[in-house]
Amino acid sequence: MNHYPNVKPVLLSVAVALSLPALVQAAEGGFIEDTSATLQARNYYFSRDFSDIVGPNRQSKAEEWAQGFILNVKSGYTPGTVGFGVDAIGLLGLKLDSSRDRVNTGLLPTLESGEAADDYSRLGAALKVKVSKTELKVGELQPNLPVLTFSDIRLLPPSYQGASIVSNEIAGLTLQGGQLHSTSLRNEAGDDKMMAMLGHLPQRAGSSDRFNYAGADYAFNTNRTSVGTWYAQLEDLYNQRFVSLKHSEPLGNWVLGANLGFYDANEDGKQLIGKIDNQAFFSLLSAKHGGHTFYLGYQAMFGDSAFPRVFANISPLGNEVPTFEFASADERSWQVRYDYDFSAMGVPGLIAGVRYLKGDNVDAQATNRGGPRYEGKDFERDLDIGYTVQSGPLKNLGVRVRNVTARSNYRTDIDENRLIFNYTWNLL
Repeated sequence: MNHYPNVKPVLLSVAVALSLPALVQAAEGGFIEDTSATLQARNYYFSRDFSDIVGPNRQSKAEEWAQGFILNVKSGYTPGTVGFGVDAIGLLGLKLDSSRDRVNTGLLPTLESGEAADDYSRLGAALKVKVSKTELKVGELQPNLPVLTFSDIRLLPPSYQGASIVSNEIAGLTLQGGQLHSTSLRNEAGDDKMMAMLGHLPQRAGSSDRFNYAGADYAFNTNRTSVGTWYAQLEDLYNQRFVSLKHSEPLGNWVLGANLGFYDANEDGKQLIGKIDNQAFFSLLSAKHGGHTFYLGYQAMFGDSAFPRVFANISPLGNEVPTFEFASADERSWQVRYDYDFSAMGVPGLIAGVRYLKGDNVDAQATNRGGPRYEGKDFERDLDIGYTVQSGPLKNLGVRVRNVTARSNYRTDIDENRLIFNYTWNLL
């Protein structure tokens, strides 16, 4: 069940954070001295125009504009062999423009009336305990894992409630594990059980209050090479395994890179969303020279199902991009991408990138779980331009523009535009 509390608690937390510098001067010990606090203001315009609509929803456009505030406070640790600390987050979203026929952008909650909420907010905190180089957190979490990627792609970031442990006792080796029991989605104030997605489709037939995970990443070769292995279970929905290899190799004035990964997933427990059979391979190769970076990616889905994930998250798949994820049943896809950092031309803070992805061989019947069997095809073209002000009264203000054209013969076509302004104050 979702709740939309009064914004006063969040505003109060901002006021408390602003008073923390005085506390730092008056207190001693790592708990206060090592405390950090930031407040990010994010202004977000999002527009998607749909054509050739596939599915029961006939809405032709999703377009909203909103203002968000993200407060992050991270304490240090109390002295001693066992250190204790607290992390807190406060989130506030405000509607600037929306209407009943343009909702569901993911920026704002949609009420039962069909209109977007005027505002939504939430507060969360996590207790953290540290022994040596091992840290346990219990409470509000924002994990960033290959099996549950931190998906801060709208106005406010999502979060989860549960426990996690991270250990770095052995040089180069990071061990992680945890259990999550609920989630606060990117456009919700409350928390609820977790659902799954298969490809681009939410699976609303079942939900779970247990996401269990464990993984290990090992970096070596002066951190130019890393390997990883992971396991995840969204109880009674699906379980998943993941292995990865990343490498970076200097070659004269070039730096060559490779990012390879393989997922394997099946149904779990009570099989609340039915049988799942998916194997996903991706590769993303890169070559960097000066301000230029070139990418070439290949991705393939195997098995009878689309790629599973926790709703509504992105994944580290090499060909996962802002609008399409190219992870439908049996899909094969290629990507070419070019990024340029204009600091190489004496314009620091300005970056631009363009990419094109094309997919085919989609088992459209299996992807949509019904209907006729035919080969699905899709493509996406993305253009991104970003600039961070380098000096003056607006220093560190970030502006980003994104334009997307996405077309498919088995899902809805999309023309998308985003305009995002970000500014962060370091309160401590």
